[in-house]
Amino acid sequence: MRILDADDAGLQAAAVALADGEIAAFPTDTVHGLACRPNDPAALDRLFVAKGRPAERQVAVLVAGLSDASTLGLLLTDSARSLVEAFWPGGLTLVLATADGETLGVRQPDHPVARALLALTGPLPTTSANPHGMPECLTTDDVLIAFAGSEAISVVVRGESPGGTASSVLDLSEGQPRLIREGAVSRARLEAIVGPID
Repeated sequence: MRILDADDAGLQAAAVALADGEIAAFPTDTVHGLACRPNDPAALDRLFVAKGRPAERQVAVLVAGLSDASTLGLLLTDSARSLVEAFWPGGLTLVLATADGETLGVRQPDHPVARALLALTGPLPTTSANPHGMPECLTTDDVLIAFAGSEAISVVVRGESPGGTASSVLDLSEGQPRLIREGAVSRARLEAIVGPID
C-alpha cells in the first residue's frame, strides 16, 4: 500500500490509481471509505475482496455534488433537489431511480479530503474501509493495521474520519419516500421538506 498525503500531489496520485482500476482508502465525514472506479465490475470485485466478503453490486456512490447526478443517469425529482439543497454535503444518502430502471444510493460527504478527491475523480462507489466483521477505520493507521498484508488496496490517503452517526438513507425511487435508515438526519427534518415518509 502506498500512503499518500492529502495534498494536491497525493490526491492526483490517488485519482490516477482509481482511474487505473485500483482500490483506494480515504477519510470521509463518517468512517474511512474504500472506493473503486465506477462501471467496472472487476474493480468492484476487488473492492469486496479487500473486505473479505462476497461482492455486492449495489454499493452507495459518493459524489462531489448534484452535478455528478447527470453522469450517473439519475432521475432527479423536486423532492430530491430540495433535500440535496438542505442536507448536502452531509449525512443523507438518497436512493434514486436511474434512467435504465435501476436504483442507486448517492451522497455528498462533508469532509475536505473526500470532496477534493471526488472533484478529481467524479463519482466513486464506496464502502466502509474495514474487513468484514471488524471495527470501522477512523485513521490512516487503522487502515494499515486492518489491511496489513492485503494486496487488494493500492493507496491510502492520509487523514482522519470523525466517526459518529451513519448517514440517513431515504429511498425516493418510487412515489412515496421511504426511510430505510434513520441516522444523522432525523425523520422529522426530512418530513419537514418532503412530507410524510413511510
